[in-house]
Amino acid sequence: MKGIILAGGNGTRLHPITIPITKQLLPVYDKPMVYYPLATLLQAGVDDILLISTKRDLPGFKALLGNGSRWGIKMRYAVQPKPEGIAQALLIAEKFMAGGPAWLILGDNIFFGYGLPDILRRIPSETRGAAVFSYYVSNPRGYGVVELSAGGLPISIEEKPASPKSNYAVTGIYYYGSDAASMVRKLKPSARGELEITDLNRMYMKQGRLLVRQLGRGVAWLDTGTPDSLASATEFVRIVESRQGLKVACIEEVAYRAGLISRSDFSKLAAAYASTPYGEYLRRMDREWR
Repeated sequence: MKGIILAGGNGTRLHPITIPITKQLLPVYDKPMVYYPLATLLQAGVDDILLISTKRDLPGFKALLGNGSRWGIKMRYAVQPKPEGIAQALLIAEKFMAGGPAWLILGDNIFFGYGLPDILRRIPSETRGAAVFSYYVSNPRGYGVVELSAGGLPISIEEKPASPKSNYAVTGIYYYGSDAASMVRKLKPSARGELEITDLNRMYMKQGRLLVRQLGRGVAWLDTGTPDSLASATEFVRIVESRQGLKVACIEEVAYRAGLISRSDFSKLAAAYASTPYGEYLRRMDREWR
């Protein structure tokens, strides 16, 4: 299964922090932000990933993630010349998708919760069009908002509406079928000159090919695009990890549990982190699994 991480943009809402470095390489507690969407894709069954970013920032991602082989996956990279909407990622990734389906996740979104991997892994068998995930929020005006019928079918999708028709926001993870790029080509840029992902999802909806799955109270969804939300995400991860003694989005652990690497591979990765707290966690897991 293939997946796309969109980690482009200028991160202007986080300036001056993101003037020298892209936000997806900033730390969220004890690991880089990009680890979180990467872990989500692995939990969804993805093992071939295209990361899209700016020409300036791609070297940093390559230095961090490499070719992915140490985690049993394939990492590829592509340049987004300038930010022209989330849907643009599907045009950039058209050759990568090679006529097949793919997941698309935003590089600044964090998902965490019991049962989430099972929900994600079922999606390819549940739709041949597109799938999005809705999440109840208290202030939906700042999001793409989906309205559902009594039977759970989408009947409207609006981007940052002044009068939202529901409290369900569309989150930053999507699943698209083989015709995604051709669908994007039918879109017209919005007033801000972007190919809007909401317009693409609305097109699938009008064709009766959009699946909406609600993420319940047991799942956390965090956007890290502002200083406050970045701080909140860091505190959330810190609390979960300190209470449970288990890490969130530990790529090595996720890869092992997904069957992408062997115990021997995991042990070598644990040893490579020497005496760091992250390495100690990996070594503790390694001991407990023996």
